[in-house]
Amino acid sequence: MAKRLSTEAVAQYRRDGFHFPVRVMSAEEARSYRDRLEAAERAAGGPLAGDRRQKVHLLYTWANELTRHPAILDAVEDVIGPNILCWGTTFFTKEARSSSFVSWHQDATYWGLSTDDVITAWVAFADAPVASGAMKFWPGSHLKNQLEHRDTFDTDNLLTRGQEIAIEVPDGAGVDVALRAGEMSLHHVLLAHGSGPNTTDDRRIGFAIRYIPPHVRQLKMRDSATLVRGRDTYGNFDPEPVPRADLDPAAIAAHRDAVERSAKALYSGTDRKQFRA
Repeated sequence: MAKRLSTEAVAQYRRDGFHFPVRVMSAEEARSYRDRLEAAERAAGGPLAGDRRQKVHLLYTWANELTRHPAILDAVEDVIGPNILCWGTTFFTKEARSSSFVSWHQDATYWGLSTDDVITAWVAFADAPVASGAMKFWPGSHLKNQLEHRDTFDTDNLLTRGQEIAIEVPDGAGVDVALRAGEMSLHHVLLAHGSGPNTTDDRRIGFAIRYIPPHVRQLKMRDSATLVRGRDTYGNFDPEPVPRADLDPAAIAAHRDAVERSAKALYSGTDRKQFRA
């Protein structure tokens, strides 16, 4: 029995590689998460960047809480099953009137995971209309398997390597993924997607949570992940601790270890060893 998504929604995800919108919390609850993020940014002296933008659930209790949100996990379970690991979290924030963008790409390109049983829940902390640089999805592109990519390391590109697919996306092929605060989209790890600059007067804040079933393996190195639902009988990933308090010493140490592992996988083949600021 499906927990949150209809049979038609799951079928659309499998056919098109995505489904949206899924309401997972009220606008007021989303605002409370935004407030906690922005309090953390003020304490840090600016927007989360570099390593601090990655694996955020290991640093902050509220981010870890969100990876376990029942409404999010119910929808994810409808797609990948009842045993769920959180492999990663990343903030994709575009400041008001900013030139930041995300090139057309597939998430799986440099991740090193053994299968494509990987789903991203992209949770909107604020309204994300088309003008804010909302995502665009290329329907069915996940069925093309892995496409060739090239690295650009463009400073305005929010991706780790500024990677982009090395083929042209047909004109008009992209579907705009406008979301309201408290809604999320789901997309497949091989789905080609991207987004343009934010031309509005508010921040576009998206929290991307990467979920995998425990049978998935990391092929590049020994990796870590957090069990958020069900059981892990495979042991392919070292378990990650839940932070006892925001930025406590144990959380900072666990985060440092996890992002160093992630950087080795994502930047393999380059001379880079840590996430870009």
